Amino acid sequence: MADGETFDAGTQLARVSGTARSVLLAERVALNLVQRMSAIATKTAEYVRLAEGTRARITDTRKTTPGLRILERFAVRCGGGSNHRYSLSDAVLAKDNHLAVMTGGDPEKLTGLLLAAKAQLGHTTHFEVEVDSMDQIEPVLAAGVDTIMLDNFSIDKLRAGVALVAGRARVEASGNVNTGTVAAIAAAGVDVISIGALTHTVAALDLGLDVELTAG
Repeated sequence: MADGETFDAGTQLARVSGTARSVLLAERVALNLVQRMSAIATKTAEYVRLAEGTRARITDTRKTTPGLRILERFAVRCGGGSNHRYSLSDAVLAKDNHLAVMTGGDPEKLTGLLLAAKAQLGHTTHFEVEVDSMDQIEPVLAAGVDTIMLDNFSIDKLRAGVALVAGRARVEASGNVNTGTVAAIAAAGVDVISIGALTHTVAALDLGLDVELTAG
């Protein structure tokens, strides 16, 4: 079967051939990888389906298994999702801890500090800022950021936040996203929903390898 295809229980996904020794040596590693990646693609497809009919794009995060990020991000795409930044060098994302360090707890400094940070970036570098309260939105927007992340906002506050941003930046929602909440989050009008659970808490699909012996 091709990457991204759906299947039912009992479906043969692939056929491999080789000596008994080589097949049995590779069996567990191969199954572990395919089971995990299939689970990620399946979970992503579920979130994508729940967000259908909205503008929201379902994306992963950097909460990936060490050494497996390339494969896990590919699995997200196979499930119909999109990828967030691959590493810290792909875009600048100022999160709550960064803002706390930058401002020293003084919100009046926020716009100026973000403008100073933005002035040091190349013209192709995407600049995103995470906020956790409504009163941070205007000071962040005043710095001309590309994306504003509304972190752990309630559904009502997400709607209010989207209305306040009013198209001046891309709006990302993050935090408290699960299959029971994602539809309402998407319907709030956000552009992106980032979900760490796509890669960090999936349960592997139950796949197995059956051996068929041939003469020779």
